[in-house]
Amino acid sequence: MKPLSVEQEEIIKAGTLDTKENVKKTENSGLSHVTVQKIDPHTEMLGNADITNSVGCGSEFACSECEKCFRSKVDLTVHKRNHTGGKPFACSECRKGFKTKGELTVHKRNHTGEKPFACSECGKCFKTKGELTVHERVHTGERPFACSECGKGCNTKGELTKHEKIHTGEKPFACSECGKGFKTKGELTVHERVHTGERPFACSECSKGFKTNNELTKHERIHTGEKPFACSECGKCFKTKSNLTVHKVVHTGEKPFACSECGKCFSTKDVLTKHERVHTGEKPFACSECEKCFGMKGALTKHERIHTGEKPFVCSECGKRFKTKGELTVHERIHTGEKSYACSECEKCFGMKGALTNHERIHTGEKPFACSECGKCFSSKNNLTVHERIHTGEKPFACSECGKCFTSKINLTVHERIHTGEKPFACSECKKCFKSMGELTVHKRNHSEHANGFSPV
Repeated sequence: MKPLSVEQEEIIKAGTLDTKENVKKTENSGLSHVTVQKIDPHTEMLGNADITNSVGCGSEFACSECEKCFRSKVDLTVHKRNHTGGKPFACSECRKGFKTKGELTVHKRNHTGEKPFACSECGKCFKTKGELTVHERVHTGERPFACSECGKGCNTKGELTKHEKIHTGEKPFACSECGKGFKTKGELTVHERVHTGERPFACSECSKGFKTNNELTKHERIHTGEKPFACSECGKCFKTKSNLTVHKVVHTGEKPFACSECGKCFSTKDVLTKHERVHTGEKPFACSECEKCFGMKGALTKHERIHTGEKPFVCSECGKRFKTKGELTVHERIHTGEKSYACSECEKCFGMKGALTNHERIHTGEKPFACSECGKCFSSKNNLTVHERIHTGEKPFACSECGKCFTSKINLTVHERIHTGEKPFACSECKKCFKSMGELTVHKRNHSEHANGFSPV
């Protein structure tokens, strides 16, 4: 017979002691009609029978804390660590502790990169058998966990539990910092990083940190150019599943998510959630540097680059860098000369839809944005925001070269040209170049005054 492991011997020893104790209790009680079955240790190790035989649940292996019963001393010992917090198995690489040797073995694969469980369908590898089992359902279409409320099928028990909270509205995990509730412990953990500033997932290419592994995976596609999600209708590819979902609406025109406040409809739940913050005023994304809050994650990411000075978007034409993809797109039109938005009143063309909208208010005289402090009105939200900084004293745009701060992005951009020497505004008359449009306008007056017989100042 094959020798027993230390763990098996411990289980057998515990089972033998339990059997002897039951025999002793039987003799002392005088219950001669109770037959105590003799247990073969080797047979018992292979079977599923309860070592504590059929008397109760086996008080020898009952947890004194919660009264849950177990079939072996080893199972009880492992369980008790839930109450005591004991984690006797430590990782030699990072010193993180675990309750069982099995948990430690799985964890070590994070360091080694080992993924011993391969999918026979597509070859993708996983760290655990459980992860592989869940993945295989992508190919089989199996969703074994069904919601009793709406019948929706889920791949895992965890997904089902999370889904059921949509019906109950339960959010049992509360943030100790701000009190916000979450449906899962994982969602709370990610949220807490908003307060701590922790970004444990780093890009191996540029070292940028992220709060979740999913965010890192999406970011890495910027470097690899990978776009794994293809539209079945037109073949266009996308970096994320959510971007593909949004794109599909172009073909279907479907907007199934309606705002309960104003009735406006949206193509995705995410866009609806963002819209609802217009009504609630909620700004759940806080900057860890200056504590300024934002309604959208993208707005926070964009804002954080003011502090870090990061400009990840590079113009392929001139090499100039920008903080956002939108700024790069607008800049590229300088090279292409594209101005696709035309004013129906005067036919002036613009590179951006927003610029056209602001321009049209010159004709209508509309100034829909009012300052709550002094009542002054503005034609654009941006102009109001810049104006409000006169009252608050805020200067959020800092020069990465000398640290000087400005109330608006445009003022910072003009200032940065002192350091770069850039003069993008050229006079069509004499070809002299200037740092800002204002300087060029003043200069042009010299030509007009000279043409009218006046000496330039």
